[in-house]
Amino acid sequence: MQSMLIAFLLFPINFILFSLNLAFCGSLVFLGGLVKFFIPIESVQEKLYAPMHMVYRLWSINNRRIMFWANNIDWQVQGAEDLDQDGWYLLIANHQSWLDILVLTIFALDKIPEPKFFLKDSLKKLPFLGMACWSLEMPFMKRYSKAFLVKNPHLKGQDIETTKASCKAFEHNPTTIINFVEGTRLTLAKHRAQSSPFKYLLRPKAGGIAFTLQALGDRFDKILNITLVYPDNPGHVMKDMLKGNLKTIIIHVEPVEVNKALIGDYFHDPVFKEDFQQWLNTVWTQKDHQIELMLAERESQTTHHNFDHQIPLGR
Repeated sequence: MQSMLIAFLLFPINFILFSLNLAFCGSLVFLGGLVKFFIPIESVQEKLYAPMHMVYRLWSINNRRIMFWANNIDWQVQGAEDLDQDGWYLLIANHQSWLDILVLTIFALDKIPEPKFFLKDSLKKLPFLGMACWSLEMPFMKRYSKAFLVKNPHLKGQDIETTKASCKAFEHNPTTIINFVEGTRLTLAKHRAQSSPFKYLLRPKAGGIAFTLQALGDRFDKILNITLVYPDNPGHVMKDMLKGNLKTIIIHVEPVEVNKALIGDYFHDPVFKEDFQQWLNTVWTQKDHQIELMLAERESQTTHHNFDHQIPLGR
């Protein structure tokens, strides 16, 4: 009864704290974006890069403070010994909960550059959000369909060049780009709808990561294949965190070399497309097995818990 009362009180308090943190840091970033928009001078924008990312970092630090203040978390990171905050990384991860975004930005604080998310070019037009993401040099991806290119052959390859141009800042500023390869959060309903061959994962979507590697493959030092597991919270992970009931976070990192076999024209080269899909499916099969091992190990360590290792609700 007492724990339920504490959770009942913590939920609104934590929600307000996270919201205030987002509003405060988001407003500062938005102001920086306005300066960049109205003063499109390269030297001015370069000077704004560091303070904008300091605000982004402050947002992550505050999120960490709030999360650990409210929860007694067993935070486990595996395989991250050789990472570098001055490196360039493409980070791929399974996606179980909205909490994944906070977890990955907190994980990055003392290990890799602040994470960026690839965004659709149309999101630039969204008030506040588009400006904030643009201010933080997040890359906007412009893709043309095959039908469009048939009618406009002169634009073939322009989508890649546009993406490269949006990532110009990466040439001078170490960066991490995040790609949730499944494209959406894991739920039992989605797992069944897909007839997923994996026990703990949705089917991976190869197009986005292939496009990213085609556009920026020569810049990345490594692909970071990250597996996220919340072994003690098989239900609504985000809600559990807000209630102060988040117990364990396991972050398994597998650095993968970027080689020529992973860089090609996924959308127009059928041989490369098949090879790339096979590579990614192999990675996902290994990730599924890795999650199974993590859960089994955790269960053996904490035999007094009654774990439910079914598909999580993923909120």
